[in-house]
Amino acid sequence: MSKRQTETHLGMFASDASVNVGSQRGPGFSYALLITHYSLLFLVLCLAVIGSVLIVARTDVAGGDVVFISNRDGNEEVYTLDVDLGLARNLTRNTAWDGTPARSPDHEWIAFSSRRDGTLDLYLMNARGGGLRRLTADPAREVEPAWSPDGTQIAFSSDRDGNWDIYVMNADGSDLQRVTDHPADDKTPMWSPDGTQITFVSWRFRNSAIYVMDVAGGDARLLTDTRVRHVEPAWSPDGAHILLSSDRWNRNFEIFIMDTDGDNLRRLTNHESWDSNPAWLRDGRIVFESRRDGNKELYLMDAQGGNLHRLTYSQALDGDPS
Repeated sequence: MSKRQTETHLGMFASDASVNVGSQRGPGFSYALLITHYSLLFLVLCLAVIGSVLIVARTDVAGGDVVFISNRDGNEEVYTLDVDLGLARNLTRNTAWDGTPARSPDHEWIAFSSRRDGTLDLYLMNARGGGLRRLTADPAREVEPAWSPDGTQIAFSSDRDGNWDIYVMNADGSDLQRVTDHPADDKTPMWSPDGTQITFVSWRFRNSAIYVMDVAGGDARLLTDTRVRHVEPAWSPDGAHILLSSDRWNRNFEIFIMDTDGDNLRRLTNHESWDSNPAWLRDGRIVFESRRDGNKELYLMDAQGGNLHRLTYSQALDGDPS
């Protein structure tokens, strides 16, 4: 066989071999690759769905989730935080100011104030940031919503009648009623767990003090000393105590707790920095904001002021937990 014939024969053999290999890997091999690809894709989708279900389930049943305000995305927005897992998520994602959030008793809805339509009004969204609805539409300012224990009503602060007063409306924005009517400013309402009373802050004696009144309004009873400032009342889940912030010692705001009649006031925090805006979790722990590490962040402690630890680690400002 000549050299040329040999090269031709070998070339034909190589061509036949590649055809054989290709035919052996052809349809069966391609199907195997396709099945493997879709199996992996199906596994990833299953894991994603399971993870979503677990996250949703934990948010719905946990006692350790809180809503708060942060400007970590450029402007103040409403976030949710799992205090045990340390996971935070932006719920509002709007260029306007969003603030003063309050979560409904069943944790399914969040009321908050926003300037997104030009005026400072109240809005409602579901716990995942969807289903947005506007609750008020007034040229005046409406802030600081607070849910009734049964979730059917919302108390809030408004200056629609000339100065700040407390108002109550249904959770859909209907049947709005004014429940305080005083020349001094009344703000920061909070319902008692049994739904019969509302605490609020007033400047009736030229200093901020905490008062309590029946839900229908009427005479308000003074709970705190008017010689120093007491603000931000928050009823405990069992209705036995009220959290608050005060600068009664060293003119520096600290977190305090008192009985619901104003007696037995005692300090829970003791730090040279500013501690304020306390809020109860459903499991009885307390979240508050502080600048003790140089930046406004969220912190967690038990109802006796112990087991303190930091919750957020952001260069932005995190505060106003609820």
